[in-house]
Amino acid sequence: MQENIDYFIFGIMPYIALTVLVVGSIARYERDPFTWKSSSSQLLRRKQLVWGSILFHVGIITVFGGHLVGLFTPVWVLDVLGVPYALKQWMAVILGGTAGIMALIGATMLIHRRVTDPRIWRHTSFADIGILVLIWLQLLIGLGTITLTLQHMDGAEMVRFMTWSQSVIFLKLNAWAMVVNVHWLYKVHIFLGLLITILFPFTRLVHMISGFAAPFRYLSRPGYQIVRSRRKSVKPAE
Repeated sequence: MQENIDYFIFGIMPYIALTVLVVGSIARYERDPFTWKSSSSQLLRRKQLVWGSILFHVGIITVFGGHLVGLFTPVWVLDVLGVPYALKQWMAVILGGTAGIMALIGATMLIHRRVTDPRIWRHTSFADIGILVLIWLQLLIGLGTITLTLQHMDGAEMVRFMTWSQSVIFLKLNAWAMVVNVHWLYKVHIFLGLLITILFPFTRLVHMISGFAAPFRYLSRPGYQIVRSRRKSVKPAE
């Protein structure tokens, strides 16, 4: 039974998550482009929103970027550059831990703001609060894995997760067997990450894509601009 669960989470779920992420995001943009945004409530309790939003966004972008680079950088690149595995581990613990704490505090402030203010709560959908709580829980568990990381600073577990992540991308279907023996906290962390990826296209998280794509959309904009005159058109005299 446990082996089947591990096979589903590490062997099948990553491909489900990637498929839903890509197809769902494209479908939502094509069908409901005006929902491709983060609905604003900035006029209500603005100070708490500003601080919570800054801490959350800076922290979560740093955590996301760190995971992306850390998991998908080939191991041979570290070897060629002479980067010790222990150094990479310490960078992940210090930088990732700091960013994770920032994001967790920010997420807590945003959740508190939505839950305690009746005006904001009335306009909060289940998807809004649900995805925020999932991210909060994911951040908390991620910080909890730091205690496990400190127990094996030789980089063995790090290399295992890097190899698994890259094997999934290269469609190595037996990759799931590499991580079946890791600590259960790591398994929950991976499961929640994949679950959030699946829910991504159906929540306000899609505005992240708009943020990353904005510079490219600016560079590819048309060279001309349509300008309408403010003067009323004058009909010729008959």
